[in-house]
Formats: sequence, structure tokens, C-alpha cells
Amino acid sequence: MIVKDKAFKMFIDEEQLAQGIEKLAQQINKDYEGRKPIFLAVLNGSFMFAADLYRQTNLESTISFIKLASYESMNSTGSIKELVGLQGSLKGEDVVIIEDIVDTGNTLEHIMNLLNDKGVKSAEIATLLYKPEAYKKDIPVKYAAFEIPNKFVVGYGLDYDGLGRNLPAIYQLAE
Repeated sequence: MIVKDKAFKMFIDEEQLAQGIEKLAQQINKDYEGRKPIFLAVLNGSFMFAADLYRQTNLESTISFIKLASYESMNSTGSIKELVGLQGSLKGEDVVIIEDIVDTGNTLEHIMNLLNDKGVKSAEIATLLYKPEAYKKDIPVKYAAFEIPNKFVVGYGLDYDGLGRNLPAIYQLAE
């Protein structure tokens, strides 16, 4: 599989993705039973995961979106740009942050600071992919569908210079 100028190989296929997301949704349904969480999806990368995860929840809940940018090409810039911010009051609310991938944790730290400033009751992280080797923060990642090595991946919402988001599976950079 070629995306832009790089070769990628199959890493997590569609069936594995569906199973991982279903398992995550079941855990969230159990943990938030009787509560009304607000799901906060981080754009652009999480849009496919957020839609599939949200459809599998059976909670009385809402979903909102925040758009942040921290990557250029294949590298984290180390800084976060807020492109679409939080709307409305989140004071006293339970929030589930939906991320496509957690690696350095810089984006999560930024979001958690925003949510704390808004006075949320609780905030937990639900991510499709988690790179424990790369994670440098003390913020717990409660829900992770897949733990992966610190390798570059594309597909299912994740991109390489804006390309590859439409792939139905996750592909890893071929070395």
C-alpha cells in the first residue's frame, strides 16, 4: 500500500478494528451506566472511530467535537493549535474524550487542561490506538482498543499529510 511517497503494510484489519471497538463500547456502557456522558471527539483523526464507537454505546449521551493540530507530515510538532474549540458549558459533566491515537500525550494534556478549566466532573480517555513507549504524561488512558509499538500508522481516520484517512484498516509504515 502506497500513501503519498511511503509504503505501508497491513497492521490491524477491519474485523480486528470492529472487535476492538465493540469491546471498548461494552466497557464504556458498563462504566457509565445510569450516567449521561458527553463524548468529545478530537478531529480530524478520530472521526471514523468516534462514529463507530458512539453508535455502539447505549447510553443517554451527546457528542461534540474539538479540532486540534499537533502534527506536520509524520512528526509531532510539540505544540498544539486549537482550530475548533469547545462550545457550551461542561461544568459538572462527565466527559469521554475520543482520540484516534495517543502517543506523546501533548494533545491530551492540552484537552485535559481545557476541561479542568471548564469545571468538568470527570474526564476519561477512549483511544483507538495507544503507544505506551511514546507516552510521556501522567494522565491515565482508561480505554484503549489497541496498544501498538511506536511506529507510524495510517488509515481509518489517521493520515499522512492528509492522505490515507479513507482506508478501512490500519496500516503501518513498512521498513
